[in-house]
Amino acid sequence: MAIPSSAFTTNSQNNIQITISSSPSHLLSTWDDFAFDDEDDELLDSGVDSDFIPADENDEAAVKAVAGMSLEAPDVDYDGPMIDVPQGSTLELDEETVQGVLAACRQEIGTMFGYQAENRGVGITGGVDFVELDGPTVVLHLKGRFWHQRPTVLQRVGSYLTARIPEIVDVVVEDEWELTDEANDLAAGL
Repeated sequence: MAIPSSAFTTNSQNNIQITISSSPSHLLSTWDDFAFDDEDDELLDSGVDSDFIPADENDEAAVKAVAGMSLEAPDVDYDGPMIDVPQGSTLELDEETVQGVLAACRQEIGTMFGYQAENRGVGITGGVDFVELDGPTVVLHLKGRFWHQRPTVLQRVGSYLTARIPEIVDVVVEDEWELTDEANDLAAGL
């Protein structure tokens, strides 16, 4: 495994120290084993919407967007301001802050969700909602179909939130079933 140059620090005596962070950026996939999934054809034939004509993942963005306009975007139950701050910020933990940062998260890692017509054009209809704060634990609800595994979606959203609101101890879903392939298949009509 190659260690990024940003992981090195130098002290005053020019000795090199290696600092390995356990941050999620070091745990991300290299995509070496990424391959086309033949099961996508079954999904798209399954009737996400009976009138839906999907775009191919290799189509241009405009083609995907036109196809996606026939599917509704996931509802968002928050109409307050988006709180878009850089990673490493130290915002207070309260419902409004979590909702605002979650709104920014939906946009920042938007390719995971169905909020944009281009994503819906290839069958991604997934969304994430805030449910409640349970002490320092944020409870979310996953809905719709995701291309990524649902635990990965939760982990990415959780990382986004905790990188900006460090008081968060955990990010969980309302019902563990939401993390199953069965939930994803049901959302896709399989």
